Amino acid sequence: MDFTIPDKLAANAGSPPSLAGFQQWTSNLARLLSVATNEIDKDRSAAKAVIGMASALLRAEVDRRAGPSHGSSSGLAGWQRQRVITHVDVNLDGAIRVKDLSEIARLSPAHFSRAFKRSFGEPPHAYIVRCRLERAMHLMLTTDYALTEIALACGFTDQAHLSNLFRQHIGGTPATWRHNRKERASRRGASSRQQGRVPLNTLHSPRISAR
Repeated sequence: MDFTIPDKLAANAGSPPSLAGFQQWTSNLARLLSVATNEIDKDRSAAKAVIGMASALLRAEVDRRAGPSHGSSSGLAGWQRQRVITHVDVNLDGAIRVKDLSEIARLSPAHFSRAFKRSFGEPPHAYIVRCRLERAMHLMLTTDYALTEIALACGFTDQAHLSNLFRQHIGGTPATWRHNRKERASRRGASSRQQGRVPLNTLHSPRISAR
């Protein structure tokens, strides 16, 4: 990212403010949104990251005002969810351990796993696998990378690992899925081009003029 956020502001992004610090909290939130606004046209990924920080800051205050029982009954607090989502997204090409995620959320691994499932509707491992598969499918459709490269870029040990999980959760093989989707997209593109053609016998008609 080309912009910088003061360390104190970044550190406070995941912590709910005390009543005495509410004015500072609102100032931090406003500054985050201002940074995001300035970056939206220059660096959308940077703006998205800052908006995520602002969202975590706001959600943490909502959770704080809801009372101490709110987090235990409905899963992870907003700031915890945002930190976990960001960590998974950034580290999807490497090893992601539940222990690391629990430390980010400042919970014991057992407590974290229970709260995570209440928040996301699935265990941490299943969520990570789903994120890996979603990224793999995106890369299969938007790049010409070999499946081996895609597998490694998405945190799978090898292409066979990707293929096995793909069969379980999506059905079929990644190669077949990729071929079918690209073939359909190619046919739709050809059809659109065909529909947009101007008949040859009208190209020199005096009724058609350039505008």
